[in-house]
Parts: sequence; C-alpha cells; structure tokens
Amino acid sequence: MKFAVIVFPGSNCDIDMYHAIKDEIGEEVEYVWHDADNLEKYDGILLPGGFSYGDYLRSGAIARFSIVMKEVVKAAEEGKPVLGVCNGFQILLETGLLPGAMRRNDSLKFICKTVPLTVENNETMFTNAYEKGQVIQIPIAHGEGNYFCDEETMISLKENNQIVFTYSDENPNGSVENIAGITNKEGNVLGMMPHPERAMDTLLGSEDGKKLFQSIVKQWREKHVVNA
Repeated sequence: MKFAVIVFPGSNCDIDMYHAIKDEIGEEVEYVWHDADNLEKYDGILLPGGFSYGDYLRSGAIARFSIVMKEVVKAAEEGKPVLGVCNGFQILLETGLLPGAMRRNDSLKFICKTVPLTVENNETMFTNAYEKGQVIQIPIAHGEGNYFCDEETMISLKENNQIVFTYSDENPNGSVENIAGITNKEGNVLGMMPHPERAMDTLLGSEDGKKLFQSIVKQWREKHVVNA
C-alpha cells in the first residue's frame, strides 16, 4: 500500500507520519508538497499536524485552498482512506470533508501530554484492529482542539456511528461530548486531534497508535490483494 504525506508550509509532524508508515508498519510512503495536482498513484492520504500557513485566520483555513486539497477531496470521494491528525483534522473540517468546527481549548492554553482515548467504533477502516471500548494511550499537542458542532450535526454523528474516539478520563480541551475523532458518513475520512503517529513504540511511551495504521493496511489488502 502506498501513502502520501501531504506537506504544507508550517507542517511539523510530517516526518513523524512518514516514520510511522515506513519504519513501523513497513509500507510505501512519499512526501507530497501542497501544490501537487495529482494523487492518483497513492492508496491512502495522510494530513499531518503542525501549523499550516502559520495558522493565520483560523487553523487550516488557508490550507484548505491549497491546490492539493482538490485532489484530497477527489481521493475521499473515490473511497480512499484519508486521515487528518491535529492540524490535518482542522484542515478536513475547513474543507468540509468532515462536519463541525474547531475552537480554542477551554483553558486558552496549549496542551501537550498523553491522554487515554476510548475506541467508540471499531468497525471502521481505521479501527478494525482495536476492540470496541478499548482504552488506548495517545499523545495530544494542540491549542485549538475544542471540537464543536450544532445539535443537528451531533444527532447525525451519533445516528451514523461517526464518533470514533472520545477522551476517556477527562476532557482536556472542552470538546463537545468528549469527542477526539470522527469520520465522514462513508467512513473513509477520519479526523482526530490526538497523534497516533507519535504512539508507535513503547520506548516512546505507547505503541497504541500502531493498530490504527495497521487497520488501514489490513482493510486495503482485503479489498485489493487477490490471493493466488
């Protein structure tokens, strides 16, 4: 399986994402600059964390107009897995690939620590290697991670089982319903504030993020690889 790590001016988690794919799960991966106009050769699209375009206006508000985002939308519409982490999640919200919006943390402070997440839905292409209700340890690092949506959107998220991860013990940023990660209705676009690419090795505190990437590869192979 071949992944693209989209790099915007200001991205700073692109190397972590690249390492997670290449060195931890052994799949193909390439950096793709924000002005790329074709993503057809990639099977999965990864939008990393950071501060795209300096987070001017709003987080992700400028990045959504990058040339590559037209291709990201196209890939999503084709059913390819699209993962946005932290700033990547914010970009997906601004682009409209995911519903809702992101606000500043309730504390108005940047938060950087490992937090427990509950796997609310393990029937997605991103979570099939986890158990439903499993608690995993994943780092967060953000100043604008307070997910918000209106009541109508929340009803839709629940009805379609789009809430994938929630904060377990505490709500570190004030997100509505403790939401840490959601998918689109089709289930092939995931946005999450915590960083699974930073939880790939017990040496660094947790390897609970590894199963997320393994889930993507597993489902892709089941769909595309025909056994002789």
